[in-house]
Amino acid sequence: MIDDTLLRRAIALAAKARAGGNPPFGSLLAGPDGTVLAEDHNTSLTDNDITAHPELKLARWAAQHLDAETAAATTMYTSCQPCGMCTGAIQRSGLGRVVYALSTEQLLGLKPGGDFPPVPLEGPALYDEARVPVEGYY
Repeated sequence: MIDDTLLRRAIALAAKARAGGNPPFGSLLAGPDGTVLAEDHNTSLTDNDITAHPELKLARWAAQHLDAETAAATTMYTSCQPCGMCTGAIQRSGLGRVVYALSTEQLLGLKPGGDFPPVPLEGPALYDEARVPVEGYY
């Protein structure tokens, strides 16, 4: 099955990330026929960049290199369910589908201490002022 083959490649990319001293996450983009268009792995530690997740890097690549129709027919295969940051980028890039190996819940079960602590959010505030630059944009 093509999904299993491409997921195994994403898992191999995760192993490559870990071997290079980074968190163990890997991803690739495949066209509708299963051809690999691009692939990457986590480099957040070696690049000293907390956003260097492979899903985010590939979503950015897709937005820069694929037209909307091709992006919609493209699948991201990733070793783990994308985090919130990456999910937002994937949605904005127009990719058609994501297939992942480990769920977030499964990942947290493998991580001592679980996830990062939540950051308190406050708002909304100053609606009348904040809406001025936004109104009419969309």
